Amino acid sequence: MNPKDKIEGLSRGLCVLEAFSEARPRMTAQQTADCTGLSRTAARRQLLTLAHLGYLATDGKLYWLSSRVLRLAQAFLDSSRLARIVQPYLQRIAQGLQETAYMSVLDGSDVIYLARQGPSRATSTGYGIGERLAAPLTAAGLMMLSHLTDEEQARLIEKYEIKNFTSQTISDKVQLAIEMKHPRTQGWALSERQVDMNYRGIAVALLDHKGTLHGALSVTISLVHEDREAAIKRVLPILRDTANSLRNLI
Repeated sequence: MNPKDKIEGLSRGLCVLEAFSEARPRMTAQQTADCTGLSRTAARRQLLTLAHLGYLATDGKLYWLSSRVLRLAQAFLDSSRLARIVQPYLQRIAQGLQETAYMSVLDGSDVIYLARQGPSRATSTGYGIGERLAAPLTAAGLMMLSHLTDEEQARLIEKYEIKNFTSQTISDKVQLAIEMKHPRTQGWALSERQVDMNYRGIAVALLDHKGTLHGALSVTISLVHEDREAAIKRVLPILRDTANSLRNLI
């Protein structure tokens, strides 16, 4: 990008918005400066401007995100061509398997769910649209991470912060690096007991006719009713057929 075309103020404002998180739900100007690299004066000006525009709320000292930021996320979901194309296919998967089906994309080290469809018995379970999880802990995330270059995978592993959700969560970075390699070679990914002890996920890549990665299709399955081999045999052919049907549409 030509530096003359870059709007630094906009970049800083977005940086401030992204600084808020579960770990930092409310921040002062100094705290915002510390985590964004801005000066306290610059951070304060950004906070005041964002509060004036309605994207932040404040009590005069602390600042926090307001519900207005959801407009940005909703605008993306509403305008996502990929999600609209995939949705009826997810419905067929869910009806055929009686499981919850998802389409997700990769955002850094996270996977974000952009579309989902569940059978009537599972409409209130699973991950919601817009929800994000650590990519290495999900089948969809592993599938997409496997399409990164070796250098990109190494950088991600180096920066990745391990969080243990269950006793089975992979917490060794060497093992995570190995897990990232398999899905691209075998054409599908499996994740078990990483976020929930009762569920496994199976995923395939969502590619266009040129082989470019656009996301992943996945299904979550209870571990109670069938073993791993039976689940793969039941689910994988349908996911693969669906992904192949979408190659010329995305």
